[in-house]
Amino acid sequence: MPETIATLPSGVEICHETLGDPADPTILLVMGLGCPMNWWPVDFCEALVAEGFHVVRFDNRDTGRSTRFRDHRVRRGDVVKAFVGRPVAVPYALTDMADDGFGLMDDLGVERAHVVGVSMGGMVAQTMAIARPERVLSLTSIMSTTGNRRVGWQHPRLMAGLLKPVGRTRDEYVARSLYTAKAIGSPGWDVDEAMVLERAGETFDRGWSGSGVLRQMLAILTQPDRTPALRTLDVPACAVHGLADPMVHSSGGRATAGAIPGAELVTIPHMGHDMPAATRRTLVDAVVRTARRAHAAA
Repeated sequence: MPETIATLPSGVEICHETLGDPADPTILLVMGLGCPMNWWPVDFCEALVAEGFHVVRFDNRDTGRSTRFRDHRVRRGDVVKAFVGRPVAVPYALTDMADDGFGLMDDLGVERAHVVGVSMGGMVAQTMAIARPERVLSLTSIMSTTGNRRVGWQHPRLMAGLLKPVGRTRDEYVARSLYTAKAIGSPGWDVDEAMVLERAGETFDRGWSGSGVLRQMLAILTQPDRTPALRTLDVPACAVHGLADPMVHSSGGRATAGAIPGAELVTIPHMGHDMPAATRRTLVDAVVRTARRAHAAA
């Protein structure tokens, strides 16, 4: 279906796309840092539709064609301060991004959804389940963490590269995307360079915002430790994590599964901070299995 803009009561505009029959149970897909909805592979979405689900993917605020918070300027020094735990003003928090998800559900007439998030999106998905558990049928958190700084840490070699300017032109952004894909990707599989380059070009054309990434980074770096709240959840949940993830250490996934009562943990050897085609079926099966636990309980 074509992309659509939903204007939420907060004034935030969320660009989104739906696939499948709206009469089927809805899966809400929440993407990670700086990544618009096209980072959810089409074949992944279509596989979920084939399993009998209505799929919604969207651009987070400050990403793609959704609202940009340009009036809130963030310097790289602010990100460094937040990284080392010093206080810093934030334009918005993960709770605001969770509210965007619920606002989009309201706009689509979806009362309850299976929520699936990757990386930062997993943090948002967890926040949604904590804030309004009655609206979250199931939770699948992929290569994410709990907000506890003692788990899910980032390899120190990555920080300098992430703060390096990506350039202003399309060619510079595309080249930088390939560098990043190789830095955080899965060592068990070769990087699909053609896919990365095509996706990067589409991402830039849909509206790339370096300042938006910095604002999202502040939301991540100032997030609370959700562990106590996760322990109170009564929702089918699954944490999926690659064992070779340099961006969010696999201890983040283990901690997520360990905190949520009855949660399943799925670890994937040789997987980094991406979703290689070879892992696609494992990811789809984890989402579907978790969703069906909710329907079986109902």
